[in-house]
Amino acid sequence: MEFEVSGHVATVTLNRPQRLNSFDQVMAEEMVRVWQRVRDDDDIRVAVLQANGERAFCTGIDLEGGAWWKHKSRWNQEDPGVSLGPRQHRVWKPVICAVHGMAAGGAMYFINECDIVICSSEATFFDPHANGGMVSALEPIGMLARGIPLGEVLRWALLGSDERMTAQTALRSGIVTEIIEPDHLRSRARQLADEIAARRPEAIQGTVRAIWEALEMNPSIALRNGLSYTQIGNPGEGRTDSRVNKRTPRLR
Repeated sequence: MEFEVSGHVATVTLNRPQRLNSFDQVMAEEMVRVWQRVRDDDDIRVAVLQANGERAFCTGIDLEGGAWWKHKSRWNQEDPGVSLGPRQHRVWKPVICAVHGMAAGGAMYFINECDIVICSSEATFFDPHANGGMVSALEPIGMLARGIPLGEVLRWALLGSDERMTAQTALRSGIVTEIIEPDHLRSRARQLADEIAARRPEAIQGTVRAIWEALEMNPSIALRNGLSYTQIGNPGEGRTDSRVNKRTPRLR
């Protein structure tokens, strides 16, 4: 894992290219420390998640690394990928995910919990569980929570690696919000991060928290919760001018 902070932006880089950035116990434990740092360091306002190597963003769990989570009884089993995403660690700072190459199976643990996901034009998304005779449940449930259409989720999970979702299909399905040429993927992710980091951090974090928590609430409770965050996070007297840091808008 590579980790660096500059200009209020933390860059987290998966660094197991020889294993197609599949995650093992070491990576899972590293992610716990990374997200805790992002959460607790006030100098960090935004994080970018990316991966080294040309072939893959992440290909899920590294089965050759051993089933380290299975030492407990079956009644105390835990999801081996639960620690990978920022939301599990109550990170309310925006996380921008830059996906390239293959994003397979457990890669969705990362993608499902990021705020903005962009990908390169050669990125592909697929789920190898079915090919190995394994149930695919945890990652697709996370996709549903993110709002990916049911039909797309079922097709992704049931066809296995026999069919790979292209970047264009991922854009249409809502998995990603933008497709970038490979050579410009990282710079685009950093550009988005810098723009968000320039905003008032209390407002940004309150926005992220209100929106994510709303996914687990009924509409009336979500609205009340959101109102409380506007009261907590918005400036009182001497409100900031909305024109501060305003730039000529671009179209998307």
